[in-house]
Amino acid sequence: MTPVFHLPAHVLREEITNKRLSAEALTKIYLDRIEAIGGKNGVNAIAEIDETALAQARALDQDEAKRTLPLFGLPVLIKDNIDVMGLHTTAGSVALSGHIACKDAPVVERLRQSGAIILGKTNMTEFANYMTDNLPNGFSSRGGQVVNAYHPDKDPGGSSTGSAVAVSAGLCAFAIGTDTCFSIVGCASENGVTGFKPAGGSLPGEGVIPICFALDTAGPLCRDVEDAHMIYAAIAKRTVSPLSPVPASRLKIAVNTYQYDQVSKEQLDRYEALLNNIKQKGGEVTEINQPAASVTRRNVMRYAFKHDLEAYLKASDAPRKTLQEIINFYNEAPETHAPYGVTVLQMAQDVATGNLDEPAYHEALKDREELKAKITEELKAFDACLMTGHTDIMHTINLPSITINLAMADDNTPRGAILYGADEERLLNAALTLQRLCPGVVPPNL
Repeated sequence: MTPVFHLPAHVLREEITNKRLSAEALTKIYLDRIEAIGGKNGVNAIAEIDETALAQARALDQDEAKRTLPLFGLPVLIKDNIDVMGLHTTAGSVALSGHIACKDAPVVERLRQSGAIILGKTNMTEFANYMTDNLPNGFSSRGGQVVNAYHPDKDPGGSSTGSAVAVSAGLCAFAIGTDTCFSIVGCASENGVTGFKPAGGSLPGEGVIPICFALDTAGPLCRDVEDAHMIYAAIAKRTVSPLSPVPASRLKIAVNTYQYDQVSKEQLDRYEALLNNIKQKGGEVTEINQPAASVTRRNVMRYAFKHDLEAYLKASDAPRKTLQEIINFYNEAPETHAPYGVTVLQMAQDVATGNLDEPAYHEALKDREELKAKITEELKAFDACLMTGHTDIMHTINLPSITINLAMADDNTPRGAILYGADEERLLNAALTLQRLCPGVVPPNL
């Protein structure tokens, strides 16, 4: 029997709705599990607990009028670069350790309005991995090293590491991360969970310490596609259609073969098994090639980071208001404040004016729009595209992407499949069908 803490959020929602489980009891289950394995002696996924969590849960249990809310009674953890009123927002940096958010980010406000319970904040890769060269995934000066729940020697992914590990380890019903380039979907793949990165602009970006507003988006990390859809539908800027799986016989799947030769034989065999299953059921599988656009993406980031970070800092109560002040703080005690250095932060300080007036920045934005038109046209005939070799094309042009649980590897660690597409709803519907065709994964034994 699956323990309560490993049940999907949509199943928990049904249990609470039917009063077989109270919001308070579920919150207590997660808080006890966090105390047992969530801290520095365990997976180190938790940056901070919201001391009002049980009070939030009791208030919901006593309010029958809210029982129909889409996320009623579901405890959620929030990545530490997203503002939660009364809690620290640091992006994992000791340079911002004194910063307490004075209001919720809009995405958190929408979670509360939808009936979710804020459990606390998760550790993350410092400054969303826009900090220095060779920074370990999941490391931050404030939080230390997040540990993969399946095996301590396995990469926990970055930078929504704590959020993905928290779901994997059963510390919350779901979590919220942010993604600029694989920070949600890549982390999900490493941790045996589902991660959904919505299309750019689908969720509000205010109240989030950015890499760059043009590429960043928040999104859910959860157990499965049904969870991802439920959470996203509750907090999106627009009405999201009900989830409706595409019959396998009508699936139209593209397979991006870019850098296909860089993928292990074992993972290729897993992809092949899934694709053969689709074809046997009458679905269509077509190979395409959509290369990475790393130069374009990096030029957007390198010139926007300083401007966008300082825009956030100046609107907040953060103790430091400029990128240079943060770099100076690190350099005062590099051994403890920045043991891996600040090379990327220094690069951004050196190359960018902070005014978004660099010709290379605007050229990159133009290239991005041209790429988006081209790639969207190539994808419009398909429900989803399976990424095989590593490409950042979907992130560069703000297309939605999702990780589904593919299978367990021989070493008893999970493997995922990353899908992207031109249309969020088609992507989610196709992902649900594909999820049901996969062997799936089992939670870690903790």
